[in-house]
Amino acid sequence: MESYAAGEKTPALLEETISANLARTVAAHPHREALVESASGRRWTWAEFQRDVDALARGLMGAGVQAGDRVGIWAPNCAEWTLVQFATAKMGAILVNVNPSYRTHEFSYAVNQSGMSLLVAASSFKTSDYRAMIDQTAADNPTLQRVVFLDDPADWAALLADGDSVGEADLAERMAGLHCEDPINIQYTSGTTGFPKGATLSHRNILNNGYMVGEVCRYTEQDRVCIPVPFYHCFGMVMGNLACSTHGSTMVIPAPGFDPALTLRAVSEERCTSLYGVPTMFIAEWALPDLADYDLSSVRTGIMAGSPCPAEMMKKVIDAGIDEMTICYGMTETSPVSTQTRTDDSFEHKVSTVGRVGPHVEIKVVDPVTGETVPRGEAGEFCTRGYSVMLGYWHDEEKTAEAIDGDGWMHTGDLAVMDEDGYVRITGRIKDMVIRGGENIYPREIEEFLYSHPDIEDVQVVGVPDTKYGEELCAWVRMRAGAEPIDADAVRAFATGKLAHYKIPRYVMVVDEFPMTVTGKIRKVEMRAVAARELGLA
Repeated sequence: MESYAAGEKTPALLEETISANLARTVAAHPHREALVESASGRRWTWAEFQRDVDALARGLMGAGVQAGDRVGIWAPNCAEWTLVQFATAKMGAILVNVNPSYRTHEFSYAVNQSGMSLLVAASSFKTSDYRAMIDQTAADNPTLQRVVFLDDPADWAALLADGDSVGEADLAERMAGLHCEDPINIQYTSGTTGFPKGATLSHRNILNNGYMVGEVCRYTEQDRVCIPVPFYHCFGMVMGNLACSTHGSTMVIPAPGFDPALTLRAVSEERCTSLYGVPTMFIAEWALPDLADYDLSSVRTGIMAGSPCPAEMMKKVIDAGIDEMTICYGMTETSPVSTQTRTDDSFEHKVSTVGRVGPHVEIKVVDPVTGETVPRGEAGEFCTRGYSVMLGYWHDEEKTAEAIDGDGWMHTGDLAVMDEDGYVRITGRIKDMVIRGGENIYPREIEEFLYSHPDIEDVQVVGVPDTKYGEELCAWVRMRAGAEPIDADAVRAFATGKLAHYKIPRYVMVVDEFPMTVTGKIRKVEMRAVAARELGLA
């Protein structure tokens, strides 16, 4: 049997915009809770949520934002993030997600590559001073005409006041001109060429992915979903927010950034029925010394995704009574989920696979060289096709054509095996992507940046094993003639403030040469093995 599977055709796809779907949810459940921000205690019913979304959408229109314009958001998880997500969708702007960990180098690239004209930002978060970084890069970002700081009451009020000149009829007219196939979101994913690529997603892409994920989790208006994963990523804004909005479920934000204690406190106090996280989040939560003090009895389901799920961790989750926990696999370019375990799957399927194909999606495993579909049980490249595949990379037809073939198949670059029952195991990566704590890192981007160091002549970055994050980065460095060798502290000092913290190599090895093939290609497989051995990480 071939490694091919097609998802069921039910429920039907939602052929509508995000705002049209939201209106139906509000009409059905106006007085049920839509959004809870645990840190502040703020709450919205669905009717109140739509009121504030509409006010913000009119404010953006009054500020001169047209349909198709790019509006960025650079902030940790908060209620305003969600309001901006739905308001931009309602008035037709394309939301550009900016990773809260970005520094000046990455931020400027996202602004200019997307053509961002307005940015909603937090003033700061943890060690990131967004206001200072925005000021530092102002001359480099000519398209960015206005910045609204969401935690500055005067700034936020001014944006809402811009909507005074925009009536409800104006907003309704703007909505009427939108189509579900319109681009609505750009999410940057690091590229092997050294620069991030802007995966461009439509209403139809992400609305349906959130809906289908929620269907597999069996969500209803009775569910309350704890979302500690970041909104800038599909995990938060699609699998979280849109899974909730399509079912009338409640979005619960436990904290601006992940905190295991605050997450479980939100679950307990808000009686959440679903809990999300990458495996390292669940590991941190279950490692809390006072775990037994949190009442998790309300939780029946959830999603663990982002990296392979340890069997022992899943066993702990199930032992805690969360026996409907699901595992998802996907990528930003596919909105993101392509496969998911079902709530009634066996323990073995939940810990050893990433599930089976989702509704209205096709998947196959192909020979990376010939493109032919391989027999079940044989490894090959995982490909997927359907409503979830992105529109393309923003303003990059060449990279789009490399990723999506002429028949509409998205080539993921991941190696997978499909079993006789259609369940998929991810066994490796064709490319050299490193997954650190659920964050996808492409070494080429780090290499391009480190090439700018005045004492580095050449650099190659590989992933090495790490017990906490799964993988860490190790940079192999060749120094320029006469330069003193550098160490990890020097690289960290050079990169801090310019690269997101998780992209800064933890290890540095100064070498005279790199292992090469006879044809002159770098042997990264050998580099990983040598680094792991010499660093004592094997």
